[in-house]
Amino acid sequence: MSRPLPEALAIPDVELLSPMLSQEGESWTADYQGLTLKTALQPIFSLSHKRVVGYEALIRAFDNDNAAVLPLHLFELASSDAENLLLDRLCRFLHIRNYSHFHDQLNWLFLNVSPSVVSTGTRADSFFGELLKKTGLPPHRIVMEIVEQPTDDAEKLRETVSYYQQLGCLTAIDDFGAGHSNFERIWNLSPDIVKLDRTLLTRATDDRKARQILNGIVTLLHQSGCLVLLEGVETHNQAMISIDAGVDFVQGFYFHKPSVALDQLRNRDMTDLDQLLSDYKSRSRVTMDPSDQITGFFERDFQTAVDRLRDGHAMQHACSALLNHPTVSRCYLVDEIGVQIRDTLVSDAATRNLDPRFRPLESTTSADWYRQQYLRQAIAKPGTLHVTAPYLCITGAYMCVTLSLGYYDNGQLYVLCCDILASGTANDLKKL
Repeated sequence: MSRPLPEALAIPDVELLSPMLSQEGESWTADYQGLTLKTALQPIFSLSHKRVVGYEALIRAFDNDNAAVLPLHLFELASSDAENLLLDRLCRFLHIRNYSHFHDQLNWLFLNVSPSVVSTGTRADSFFGELLKKTGLPPHRIVMEIVEQPTDDAEKLRETVSYYQQLGCLTAIDDFGAGHSNFERIWNLSPDIVKLDRTLLTRATDDRKARQILNGIVTLLHQSGCLVLLEGVETHNQAMISIDAGVDFVQGFYFHKPSVALDQLRNRDMTDLDQLLSDYKSRSRVTMDPSDQITGFFERDFQTAVDRLRDGHAMQHACSALLNHPTVSRCYLVDEIGVQIRDTLVSDAATRNLDPRFRPLESTTSADWYRQQYLRQAIAKPGTLHVTAPYLCITGAYMCVTLSLGYYDNGQLYVLCCDILASGTANDLKKL
């Protein structure tokens, strides 16, 4: 049966919340409106370290019959700002109390903080500093997660995040990639960690373009100075996508489900990351990184084209073997400062599939390609065949990889370039 909250808890502090907690064996529980609250921990793994580096604390509620109550229904019980503040602080108190006695005394504890509490709390949540002092848990072992959503008071949010950082905690933006994501918040708050919402991974599972966007977001976040955690990993394939995206940390049912049996969370029950990374390396060599296959397959044709160009043959004849391959879309020649010196040669297959919507981009005579990494690599290391990762080709807005080879002809440096359709390249090469 639900009971009213004490009026004295309108602005709850550590001492007033303490009577709501009780110890059961080695774990602590809390009483809230007739429900028993427990801490569940879900491990967070570093892919590079191949081990657990932290745990996210999640609240689990049970009624008098020990039946689980959905977290959504639990938080609906808080019908005012005061009750919402109380519940938020009670959950964090419970999690800190449990983690301070947890067998793992090295790794991080990830704690969620309610955005409404952030925007309505007082003194930047000084309660939390008092809580850490009382429990003795060092602030450097705490990662405070701020849910990625609009807030009525952006300045108070900045003050609150700054308070946690000054306290010595790490900070994280949660659910980045869900409805209200933006990099402006990353720049304003300077979090240590960004947690990518599982919807990004769900889309990347079925859509190659979404996978490339995911990889790009991870790169941008790294360049912004943030470590990246991808949550919601549920399958082996999604784990492969996570590794390929370059995220630092992973979390999800595939690795370990949240558990209220805190004393049973041991490394021996975790996913074998050595085997997972071995699977990725094998898969990468075969399908996900076809660069060795591509360079090996086209190297002879590239050398033939270069020899013919040195002998004075026309581009069309020199590059005939390249242009006859079904994956090749175009060939072009560039000088030592990156400027294209002859017309682009488009293969017959590519000509049949030209998209008229991008016709203004087709002519590349005198185009300057020096900004492109493949061009600078070929200029820096003549005689070596270079290959790019898949990227969007500006001449037709399709995904391609580019092969480039620098060579000298009568003392002048030239670079022969060849664009190859990215989709299906590895499969097409296997058939030949």
